[in-house]
Amino acid sequence: MTELNLDEDKIKQIFKTAIVEVIQEQKEVFSDLLTEIIEDIALEKAIKEGESTEIVSREAIFKILGTKR
Repeated sequence: MTELNLDEDKIKQIFKTAIVEVIQEQKEVFSDLLTEIIEDIALEKAIKEGESTEIVSREAIFKILGTKR
Protein backbone atom coordinates (compact mmCIF):
# COMPACT_ATOMS: atom_id res chain seq x y z
CA MET A 1 0.00 0.00 0.00
CA THR A 2 1.32 3.43 -0.94
CA GLU A 3 1.67 6.01 1.81
CA LEU A 4 0.39 9.51 1.06
CA ASN A 5 2.25 12.50 2.38
CA LEU A 6 0.13 15.62 2.03
CA ASP A 7 0.83 18.82 3.88
CA GLU A 8 -1.96 20.72 5.60
CA ASP A 9 -2.22 23.40 2.90
CA LYS A 10 -2.57 20.77 0.17
CA ILE A 11 -5.32 18.97 2.12
CA LYS A 12 -7.18 22.27 2.64
CA GLN A 13 -6.97 23.04 -1.07
CA ILE A 14 -8.27 19.58 -1.99
CA PHE A 15 -11.25 19.99 0.39
CA LYS A 16 -12.02 23.47 -0.93
CA THR A 17 -11.95 22.19 -4.51
CA ALA A 18 -14.20 19.26 -3.62
CA ILE A 19 -16.70 21.50 -1.82
CA VAL A 20 -16.86 23.95 -4.73
CA GLU A 21 -17.44 21.07 -7.15
CA VAL A 22 -20.27 19.68 -5.00
CA ILE A 23 -21.91 23.09 -4.77
CA GLN A 24 -21.65 23.63 -8.53
CA GLU A 25 -22.81 20.14 -9.50
CA GLN A 26 -25.53 19.70 -6.87
CA LYS A 27 -26.96 23.22 -6.58
CA GLU A 28 -30.48 22.08 -5.67
CA VAL A 29 -29.27 19.68 -2.98
CA PHE A 30 -26.95 22.30 -1.54
CA SER A 31 -29.70 24.92 -1.65
CA ASP A 32 -32.10 22.60 0.20
CA LEU A 33 -29.45 21.86 2.82
CA LEU A 34 -28.70 25.54 3.33
CA THR A 35 -32.42 26.33 3.62
CA GLU A 36 -32.84 23.63 6.24
CA ILE A 37 -29.88 24.97 8.24
CA ILE A 38 -31.29 28.51 8.19
CA GLU A 39 -34.74 27.26 9.25
CA ASP A 40 -33.22 25.27 12.12
CA ILE A 41 -31.28 28.32 13.32
CA ALA A 42 -34.42 30.49 13.15
CA LEU A 43 -36.45 27.87 15.03
CA GLU A 44 -33.80 27.60 17.73
CA LYS A 45 -33.78 31.40 18.10
CA ALA A 46 -37.60 31.50 18.32
CA ILE A 47 -37.61 28.78 20.98
CA LYS A 48 -35.02 30.63 23.07
CA GLU A 49 -36.96 33.89 22.76
CA GLY A 50 -40.16 32.06 23.69
CA GLU A 51 -38.61 30.68 26.87
CA SER A 52 -38.33 34.19 28.28
CA THR A 53 -41.80 35.44 27.34
CA GLU A 54 -45.19 35.19 29.01
CA ILE A 55 -47.02 31.89 28.67
CA VAL A 56 -50.15 32.08 26.49
CA SER A 57 -52.97 29.56 26.36
CA ARG A 58 -53.71 27.48 23.30
CA GLU A 59 -57.16 29.01 23.09
CA ALA A 60 -55.72 32.54 23.01
CA ILE A 61 -53.46 31.59 20.13
CA PHE A 62 -56.29 30.10 18.09
CA LYS A 63 -58.42 33.15 18.84
CA ILE A 64 -55.67 35.39 17.42
CA LEU A 65 -55.33 33.15 14.38
CA GLY A 66 -59.08 33.28 13.84
CA THR A 67 -59.58 29.54 13.66
CA LYS A 68 -62.08 27.47 15.52
CA ARG A 69 -61.38 24.12 17.06
